Amino acid sequence: MTDLVKVTYSQSGKSKTTNEMGMRPMQARVYDARNAQCLLLKAPPAAGKSRALMFLGLDKLHHQGLEKVIVAVPERSIGSSFSSTDLTSHGFFADWQVEPRWNLCTAGTDAGDAARAKVKAFKDFMASPDRVLVCTHATFRFAFEEVGVEAFDKSMVAIDEFHHVSASEENRLGEILRELVARDQAHIMAMTGSYFRGDDAPVLRPEDEAKFTSVTYSYYEQLDGYEHLKTLGIGYHFYRGRYVDALMDVLDTSKKTIVHIPHVMSAEAYDHKDQQVGAIMDTIGDHRGIDPDTGYDLIKRASDGRVLKVANLVDDNSATRPKVVSSLQKAKDKEDVDIIIALGMAKEGFDWVWCEHALTVGYRSSLTEIIQIIGRATRDAPGKPHAQFTNLIAEPAAEEGIVVDAVNDMLKAISGALLMEQVLAPSFKFHRRPDDADESDAWQDENGTIHVEIKGLAMPSTDRSKAIIENDMDDLVAKACQSMDRRTIANDIAPEVATQMAMTDIIERSYENLSVDETEEVRQHLAARMNLMNMARREAQRQAEENDTEYTQGEGSGGEIGEDAAERDYSGLLRMVKKFINVRDLDIDLIDSVNPFRESYDVASKALDSQVLSQIQAMMVAQRIQMTEAEAVALWPRIKRFREQEGRAPNPNAADPLEKRLGEAHSYIRAKKAERMRAAEA
Repeated sequence: MTDLVKVTYSQSGKSKTTNEMGMRPMQARVYDARNAQCLLLKAPPAAGKSRALMFLGLDKLHHQGLEKVIVAVPERSIGSSFSSTDLTSHGFFADWQVEPRWNLCTAGTDAGDAARAKVKAFKDFMASPDRVLVCTHATFRFAFEEVGVEAFDKSMVAIDEFHHVSASEENRLGEILRELVARDQAHIMAMTGSYFRGDDAPVLRPEDEAKFTSVTYSYYEQLDGYEHLKTLGIGYHFYRGRYVDALMDVLDTSKKTIVHIPHVMSAEAYDHKDQQVGAIMDTIGDHRGIDPDTGYDLIKRASDGRVLKVANLVDDNSATRPKVVSSLQKAKDKEDVDIIIALGMAKEGFDWVWCEHALTVGYRSSLTEIIQIIGRATRDAPGKPHAQFTNLIAEPAAEEGIVVDAVNDMLKAISGALLMEQVLAPSFKFHRRPDDADESDAWQDENGTIHVEIKGLAMPSTDRSKAIIENDMDDLVAKACQSMDRRTIANDIAPEVATQMAMTDIIERSYENLSVDETEEVRQHLAARMNLMNMARREAQRQAEENDTEYTQGEGSGGEIGEDAAERDYSGLLRMVKKFINVRDLDIDLIDSVNPFRESYDVASKALDSQVLSQIQAMMVAQRIQMTEAEAVALWPRIKRFREQEGRAPNPNAADPLEKRLGEAHSYIRAKKAERMRAAEA
């Protein structure tokens, strides 16, 4: 199996060493910023974010006059990461203590009577002298509604997996955060391994983010300091037919593996989820029953007769799943389990240090989800020199060159995300132009969303049409490009036929029982988006002609209505890369070769070693900062002195403003040097 990306690390072991207080390097970096009222921590899985919170929270309670620490996590299973922990034996001044009754993640659900009981428990805690509580995001939201923002004065609120927050007005957790920030009485710690949601909504508004002290510790810093893990491989493999028929070409059953089967409504999900799991097990070997103690399926491997222990997390039978989940939570030894098959579980916050291979079937539309899945395999463990992420997806019905270009953009996006860089493009929002306005307007707000006014535009009149317009436009654009045939786009057909009849038909086939008004509202917004994309394509072509350069339409425009577009299959992978405007401007080729793969092919990349990854970071930093060449040159002597004194390059994500600017200047200089070298080679 060929790796799409292969990252090599130095194995220095630094990221796992601790100082005199028992802190790893990232935790010490957070503790140095302990006096900040609002702190944003961006760090990868296994970096030790939960313990960093413990150090910080205890200092807030003992030395900064705060009375309570509330930790909110997205899922109950993650709550165990914040259980009582011995810290004093490692050199810290106090232990982290959570009374069992105040860990609201340990039992029950977040629905119905259980949810109400947890909200009552939350209120009881706030009235008690006890100091630490752990709950889910849902419990925190419900409790906030009842106790109000004032109740959190002199408290620290820690939000784990912070990318669940959004600056969108529809995101209640984001609204609560803004209320806490605006009142300016609570302390806040936000923690995430991927500082973007995977959609077009930013996590924090710029004016809110300005109030946070940011600590960034990238995947590369973490993995470069590991003791055992040497390399990370990322591969995209395409197949035809059913994915189970190609599964064994990418699944090495001698590796500890998590297999994520495709979403139920995806094209790859050819059967009921339980039947898919059964087919996977049959592919692996002969089913020999279920272990009564663990609930694991026992599969005899055909190659050598070894019996593999397979944990089935897809089966949601209430009589069997709790035993499997409990067994996984207790699994500490490498031989306790061999393969995990999951659907919606075993992603965010799931900790199985022995996982060597995360095999995901089907396209994932969220980059956040991809990064979270990669994180399942990137734990350091003895005897684990290599970690692998593989995405097995249906081959797009597009030219091979277009797919390779899309994969290259995907590689750049993943690399940027691993470096904690924002890579998503801005979103568009259309508005009806006021009747008394002389002309239409367009503007970009502080969140990066581009607003466009259109005369006579029908605004959504129901929650359903609003949801479609806000969430489904990318999919509808793709369907429109696929569905418009030659009869619709022929020269002798009026444009209104395409924009009215054809689009209406696409919408009606995509959504059942929409009213006439709802269909028309969605159609107008679909037409507006496609027309805007056409305008952008024509402008790019015009500028290329002015500069006497060739304009390549490729797959990125997405909105053209033409004969070629009608024949293309805009797959999920190709659609997703259109969002990555920030990385598409990076002039870097990570593709090495295209290799046969059954009846289809896979795409292999150049080795993404420390030098290349560092160069990507320099290019991305240079792209997002405001700096002149004169300033960069003026700072160069300081950069050289910094390297001599500290033994490393300045960090463009440092909390110290001077080091941060030196790091940005260093990135700018490196990016410009690389740009000139490429120009000279050309």
